[in-house]
Amino acid sequence: MEQDEKLKTISYSGIFLSCFSEYSEKCIHATPEHVLLYLYSGEQIIEDRNKRITIKAGECAFIRRNHRLTMYKNSKGEDLYKGISLTFNRKVLREFYSTMNKSGIPKDIKLSDKTVFKLDRTPALESLFQSLTPYFDSNIKPTDSVTHLKLLEGIYALLNDNELLYPILFDFAEPWKIDLLEFMNDNYTDDLTLEQIASFTGRSLATFKRDFKKISNLTPQKWLIKKRLEMAYVKLKEEKKKVQDVYMEVGFKNPSHFSTAFKKQYGISPTEV
Repeated sequence: MEQDEKLKTISYSGIFLSCFSEYSEKCIHATPEHVLLYLYSGEQIIEDRNKRITIKAGECAFIRRNHRLTMYKNSKGEDLYKGISLTFNRKVLREFYSTMNKSGIPKDIKLSDKTVFKLDRTPALESLFQSLTPYFDSNIKPTDSVTHLKLLEGIYALLNDNELLYPILFDFAEPWKIDLLEFMNDNYTDDLTLEQIASFTGRSLATFKRDFKKISNLTPQKWLIKKRLEMAYVKLKEEKKKVQDVYMEVGFKNPSHFSTAFKKQYGISPTEV
């Protein structure tokens, strides 16, 4: 167990996290793993560039991996912020997928580009998180077996809640060489051709294109532009950097092309941010 007195955060093996706050807490969320969040009390605002999603007490949200978000954890009246989240690493998801009845997996589900899914309140999700409360109220560490069972319960609850999560959770239907999203998130600023990206991730160009369709309904080129613009937005708004410094940092060569693409995605010019 790890505990941060300032943020009043308790974490067991990095798998589920309990947060308590007497004040508004702003943080940047950027994790390579999917996260399922449940709010016991207070309010959480998730800012995804120009979108704001509000999570209230009793509500759940699924946050997709490999995305950078701004979060505000707020008290609400006399109710302090209190939330718990489960983190699903790929090893657990792969093991779960290997035991699934593949014939029961819904077919032809279009891969969504959404980053944050606000979930319906279901008995499965409610009972999952209520069953975790005693561990945080008593500071008794759950066993590894209990932890694993709760993660599996969380996956079942997610799949029963929203079919769109099938292709997001199980984006490794075939064995991966080098993880595509991980590589592209690490190297999005580099001036690489698709042939080079395919080669660096251990694929032929045809295999790269086929595998990429499993993780995004954007083309690789459009995905890279979207990623560069998202990071530019963060640098302009959060880090207060100048436009002339940002466009090259995120991989654009031409300031005019950067400005045009930015305005198309966000509806405002970079200087207005």
